[in-house]
Amino acid sequence: MPTDVTIPSPGESISEVRLGTWQKKTGEWVEKDDLLVEIESDKATLELLAPATGLLTTIASAGSDQKVGALVAKIDEAAAKPAGAGGGAKAAASAEAKPSNAAGDAKAAASKGTSAPESPVRATSVAKKIAADTGVDLANVSGSGPAGRVMKADVLSAASAKTSSPAEASAPSAKAASAGSAAAAPAPVAPIGSRGSRREKMTKLRQKIAERLVHAQHSAAMLTTFNECDMTEVMRLRAEHKESFEKQFGVGLGFMGFFVKAAVSALRKFPRVNAYISGDEIEFHDYCDIAVAVGTDRGLVVPVLRNAEAMSFADVESTIKALALKARDGKLTVDEMTGGTFTISNGGVYGSLMSTPILNPPQSAILGMHAIKKRAVEDPKNPGQLALRPMMYLALSYDHRIIDGAEAVGFLVHIKDCVEKPERMLFGV
Repeated sequence: MPTDVTIPSPGESISEVRLGTWQKKTGEWVEKDDLLVEIESDKATLELLAPATGLLTTIASAGSDQKVGALVAKIDEAAAKPAGAGGGAKAAASAEAKPSNAAGDAKAAASKGTSAPESPVRATSVAKKIAADTGVDLANVSGSGPAGRVMKADVLSAASAKTSSPAEASAPSAKAASAGSAAAAPAPVAPIGSRGSRREKMTKLRQKIAERLVHAQHSAAMLTTFNECDMTEVMRLRAEHKESFEKQFGVGLGFMGFFVKAAVSALRKFPRVNAYISGDEIEFHDYCDIAVAVGTDRGLVVPVLRNAEAMSFADVESTIKALALKARDGKLTVDEMTGGTFTISNGGVYGSLMSTPILNPPQSAILGMHAIKKRAVEDPKNPGQLALRPMMYLALSYDHRIIDGAEAVGFLVHIKDCVEKPERMLFGV
C-alpha cells in the first residue's frame, strides 16, 4: 500500500500552507528523508521530507495552497527501483561510513579522464546547489536535518558566516535582509522605455503582513509621539568596552541592547504600554516579552525576546543575534514569533531619518529607532552654546484607547533619559 505524504502542522495557529517547487517529480525514485518540497506558511518555511523509500507520485501542484493534513503525494514502497536511480540518502550514508582518500580518488579519476567523486556528505539537493553557488564546503557544515542531514538553512548560515563580522549582529534587520537575499536571483532590470508589466503571487507571509497591518489601522486609535536622544554616552561606552565585551561574552555590543534595556525600564514604569485590550478588559503583563522587527527577503518577521526584564546586556545581544540568524535562514519556529508585549523596530539600519511605525497587534505600542546623524544642539554642559552631537529621532506609536498622550510622552522621555544616561539602566532608576 502506498505511503501518503501529507502536510504537517507548522504550528497551532496555522491551517494552510503553500507548496513550493517540487524537488522530486512524479515517477522519480526517492529515499527516505529526501527533500520533496518546501512548504511556506504565513510565519515560517519548512522542508517536507520523504517519509519512506519508493516511487513518487505527486498529487498537488507547485504553488498551490493546501490545508494542514492534505494529501500532496504518494510513495509506492512496493515498486521496483528503476535502473540507474540514485541511492539518495541511504547511499550517501553508506558512502559516509566508508573511509576514503580524497587525494587518491581525485588522482585516479583524473587518470581515467573522469571527474572526482561527489562529496559523501548527506545534504538535500537544494543545499548542494546553494553550496555550489556560494562556494561553501559541505564537509564543514553541521546538518540540522534528520540524521545530521545538511539542509538549505544550514548552507545559508555557513555562507553568511564567511562574510559576516561580529559587529554586524547589532543591526539584525539590515544583516538579515542583505544575507537572506544573497541566495535569491537579482530581479531583472527592464530596458528604458519598456511598458511591460508582471504579476507575482504574494507569499503567505506577505499576505499575513498585509492582513495584520490593515487590521492594526482599522482596529486601533493609533497616534505617534516623537522625541530625539543624544547618543554620545552610548557611543562612548560602546567604544570603550566593545572589545572586552566581545572577548568575554563572544558577541558584539550593539545599540539594540541599550534600547531593549531602556524599553524594559520604561515598560515597568508605565505598565499600560505593556498591556493589551482584550474585549472590554485590559490584560496587564508582569513580564516584558520584547519583539524585535527583522527584515528578510521573505518579509518582516518579529522574533520575541522572552522575559527581557531578566536578561543581561550579553543575554540580549546573543539572543538577538541568534534570532536574526534564524530569521535570515528561515529557521524561526512559530513559537519564537508568537506573543510579544512590545515591539522595537530599527529603521535606522536602512537609513531612515524618521518614520511612523505601525502597531503589531494585539500590542499597544511600538518603538521606532532611526539613523544617527550629527546635528547642532545645545550643549548640556554649556547652556546657550551649540555642540555637534550624534542624535537619533525616536518614535512611539501607541493605541490611544488604552494609553493616554501624557503616558506615551512620559514613556518615550524615560527611554530618552535611559539612553542619554546609561547608568540609569545599571541602577534601575
